[in-house]
Amino acid sequence: MAFKFFRSFGQFTKISSAAAAVTLALVTAPAALANQVEIVGFGDSLMAGYNLAPGESFPEQLEDALKAEGYAVKVANAGVSGDTTSGGLSRLEWSIPESTDIVILELGANDMLRGIPPASTEENLDRMIAKLDERGQRVVLAGMMAAPNLGEDYASAFNPIFKRLAEKHDVTLIPFFLDGVAAEQSLLLEDGMHPNPQGVRRMVERMLPTIRDVIEAHQGDDA
Repeated sequence: MAFKFFRSFGQFTKISSAAAAVTLALVTAPAALANQVEIVGFGDSLMAGYNLAPGESFPEQLEDALKAEGYAVKVANAGVSGDTTSGGLSRLEWSIPESTDIVILELGANDMLRGIPPASTEENLDRMIAKLDERGQRVVLAGMMAAPNLGEDYASAFNPIFKRLAEKHDVTLIPFFLDGVAAEQSLLLEDGMHPNPQGVRRMVERMLPTIRDVIEAHQGDDA
């Protein structure tokens, strides 16, 4: 009888410990989710992960890198291949949830490739940043540079857009989204325009300090 009692007591202890662990997980899970920083990568094919496998896109690699540093984050991919600033403006309301804390705004490359007047690109980006600001969402503006074949006149009108808007709205600027990757064939797909997985990794490495600072600033506001 004593043996049976101790065996039953041991089983009871194990069950109680398991139940306590489950209870603790249920209690702490909502708190962890509440503290999770929600980031949305809003852009075109460069954000969407054109011709890349699952897990290789910029939002996915950024999330992995941030989690590896101990940040509780979720980075959603709201990239649409071929999207322009006009398209982004029209879908912003339903593509970016209200719960989003930080938006990485990466649009303008397709405007440039299509030769859309830079003034139109700037106006669309301006309106998007203003909308996100109204919603209380932090913006990281990812800049782009005009292709050399478009000429100096186009470049002189297009390239300054991003810095000008960042200063106007006081948002964080990544001067060139493809910095360190553009023209590096080993980091690009065969089309010579989109980054391969290694290229995305370099982009994440270069932008990580900036994104980290924005997360810290966001968390500081909530403290």
